[in-house]
Amino acid sequence: MRTIPDSPPLRYSNTTRVLHWVSAIMILSTIPIGAIMLREGLERSTQDLLFILHKNGGVIIFALVLARLAWRLVSPPPPLPASIPDWQHRAARLGHMALYAMLVVMSVSGYVRVRAGGFPVEMLDAIGAPTLVPRSEALADFAQSVHGYARFVLVALIVVHVGAALMHMVRRDGVMRRIWPPVGG
Repeated sequence: MRTIPDSPPLRYSNTTRVLHWVSAIMILSTIPIGAIMLREGLERSTQDLLFILHKNGGVIIFALVLARLAWRLVSPPPPLPASIPDWQHRAARLGHMALYAMLVVMSVSGYVRVRAGGFPVEMLDAIGAPTLVPRSEALADFAQSVHGYARFVLVALIVVHVGAALMHMVRRDGVMRRIWPPVGG
């Protein structure tokens, strides 16, 4: 990441900030929905609704991740303040790359699990999107395993990301002001 002398921090674009915060809300909503929908004894209609929300939320998250990655190519992040040590620059870059990677892994493994298991993805079915995965219980089971284990990695990365954000808020080093508020000044 680039650095600049300590001065008023440069900000992410409004587009970047909106994509970030909409993604955050979607991800932080989808995680508990995924956990609750798997509980034993849940009323079937409630469980069905949660599965629909989780699957279609995953589609939206995947689209947001693709949009964020594409936007990042044309709108790179602003430089960090010079007061941020090099190891934090590297950690931030690695952490962001890991978050993007895990969001792709979660989206793709969820999609493969659902489609290989022969289940609908209502949002995609409504627009006539083709099923890109053959029906296969072995593939569905494998994708379910990947999805199940990867969620722990994703949650750990989110905890670290939020922890780092809180640290920057406490330090008032200008890093948080680059992404907050979601829109405007």
